[in-house]
Amino acid sequence: MTRPAPHRPTYRVMTVCTGNICRSPMAEVVLRARLAEAGLADVVDVDSTGTSDEEHGRPIDPRARRVLAAHGYEVPEHRARRVDAVDLAARDLVLPMTATHAAALRRLARGDAGLTDRIRMFRSFDPAAPTDGPEHVLDVDDPWYGEESGFETTLAEVEAAVDGIVAHVRAALAEGRPPQDASQS
Repeated sequence: MTRPAPHRPTYRVMTVCTGNICRSPMAEVVLRARLAEAGLADVVDVDSTGTSDEEHGRPIDPRARRVLAAHGYEVPEHRARRVDAVDLAARDLVLPMTATHAAALRRLARGDAGLTDRIRMFRSFDPAAPTDGPEHVLDVDDPWYGEESGFETTLAEVEAAVDGIVAHVRAALAEGRPPQDASQS
């Protein structure tokens, strides 16, 4: 009789932008694809949220969808939602797109060092990103107000950081860092 494989805990990652219709869902799609290529799709869960509820329930921006699809990414159905304290507590790694998003997440953490330690700027994983200066030098460009070419820029910034994120997650899993209790989500 064959025994089922033991359950492997899931490491949870969340990307965060403002409305959850452009940058964070783009990052979610790209990160999920790279994790799958790295053989980690079965142990890492990726989702996205926004710091605002102004776009609640809306799908990914059509320009973001087109740019992702043009680069070969599968774009699943998506509905924007706002991050809350429960989301933050239930994730192992929280990746804000800008310093403003990071500050909002830190406020949501209410001084809990365990939660704030999970918050890392998305582009901090890009080896070519600036390493000195204020945190906002790591902001992922906001394509919302511009042309579709702005979404190409955003995608390039996202793609430049995801391999570093995958390596970080792989290292965390190898070190046996326990993922957050999934019952908290």
